[in-house]
Amino acid sequence: MAEPAITISGLPGSGTSTIAEMLSSKLGLKHINTGEIFREMAEEYKMKLQDFEEYCEEHPEIDVELDKRQEAILREGNVILEGRLSGWIAHLHHIPAFKIWLDCEEDERVKRIINREGGDFFEKRYEMRMREVSEKRRYMKFYGINLDDKSIYDLVVDTTHLSPEQIMDKILQELRK
Repeated sequence: MAEPAITISGLPGSGTSTIAEMLSSKLGLKHINTGEIFREMAEEYKMKLQDFEEYCEEHPEIDVELDKRQEAILREGNVILEGRLSGWIAHLHHIPAFKIWLDCEEDERVKRIINREGGDFFEKRYEMRMREVSEKRRYMKFYGINLDDKSIYDLVVDTTHLSPEQIMDKILQELRK
């Protein structure tokens, strides 16, 4: 039987990619980022990410396909699956996983995104908000999932004022329990 998976979820800029990569390196587990899969799908459709998000609101088959991929990955275990819904998918399908949610204040998330991608603060904040509104609407409409409900997670960490190393320490402490 496969070892349980670890899921890492959070809103854009909360630190999920950084922490997933560090945790992958530390634990020797494969890291799969569903956001990258989604971005690749947007490119296949020759759409900007924001336009693709809106398109997905009327085309649930895209989310269904992405979710099937995530479920299959989680069932294999021995993986760190990073994605907004990865914890929920594990929860809804009763797949053993240690589920982590990374919280972070909005302004700090915007600053991190600008640091990574460049751009104007107000423009990036607007794009981020529109993306989050679209995702929350889709997840509620298609699955009845309230993305603000963090009760399913084994660990919730506010990353706003923590270094990646401090976040890792918290996660590793919980994993050892």
